[in-house]
Amino acid sequence: MVEPSVAIRLRGLTRRFGDVVAVNGVDLDVMDGEFLTLLGPSGSGKTTVLRMIAGFERPDAGTIELAGADVTQVPPFARDVNTVFQDYALFPHMTVQKNVEYGLKVKKVPSSDRKLRAQEALEAVRLDGYGDRAPSQLSGGQRQRVALARALVNRPKVLLLDEPLGALDLKLREQMQVELKEIQRQVGITFVFVTHDQDEALTMSDRIAVFNKGDIAQLGTPSEVYEHPSSSFVAGFVGTSNLLESEAAQAVLGRPGTWSVRPEKIRVLSVEETVGEGQHSVRGTVREVVYVGMSTRFVIDLAVGGSLVAVRQNSDMSTDLAHLRGEAVQLAWDSRHEYQVTD
Repeated sequence: MVEPSVAIRLRGLTRRFGDVVAVNGVDLDVMDGEFLTLLGPSGSGKTTVLRMIAGFERPDAGTIELAGADVTQVPPFARDVNTVFQDYALFPHMTVQKNVEYGLKVKKVPSSDRKLRAQEALEAVRLDGYGDRAPSQLSGGQRQRVALARALVNRPKVLLLDEPLGALDLKLREQMQVELKEIQRQVGITFVFVTHDQDEALTMSDRIAVFNKGDIAQLGTPSEVYEHPSSSFVAGFVGTSNLLESEAAQAVLGRPGTWSVRPEKIRVLSVEETVGEGQHSVRGTVREVVYVGMSTRFVIDLAVGGSLVAVRQNSDMSTDLAHLRGEAVQLAWDSRHEYQVTD
């Protein structure tokens, strides 16, 4: 099997704004053809890293390589990358076709080639036949795909996407998440995607780099980051925070430390039910019951201190379980689903 080549290599990448260290010596390899997401809260450094890859920000230290070439001091227009922003900024007086062709026109690509490449780009984003329309005649999702086609038409080695779905409503955003991943797989270009939305990152990515205070807190596949968080920060930011700590961990698990158990791994049982071998259990009182359509979420205050969240899928006919508030229950989970995390 041929090993994929490195599309982007960051070494010791650092950026300061006054006394604030926005990016703190980041090392990262992005593989050719990969969909990598930079995930983190506001101020974590993810967007600054993207802007440095694009050339919009200059690092205070470190290097940026694209396809093996050092571009740290190369201006944005000379880098083989394109960027798609949340504000797609289409020219309202131009048709969709002309919008997509514009970058090629600036590069003095012949008219016949421009038209062909723009049509191919529109086909790639499933907008074949929309070339004669004005941007005002398109939905938000369609305008976002035009912006994507405008970036793809230049055939960059790397496409950088800075929260491009943030302005869309929830249903359209979820639809575009699936479409964007399919488009990336089809065109085979390296995508680096910035978001603060954990569900978006889990849905779309080959790998996720979780940022916290200018550092990469964890780098891995969506399942690795979700199932095996490396720290309490990652456990809390990617998914619902569900930690057993200190005295509670000692009482329930028989060992100290901080342990993560995801809500969907926990079963809510009556106090009389027997727990099987290889399972841990703890008693508590139901503080809250939240019906969320596909599932019901329970918040349980533990008898040993602290609380846990459990989720039950509403696979049968949904029933109102609000009567369980205040009830004594037992929580149980397989010991294989516990994962120790650091602070």
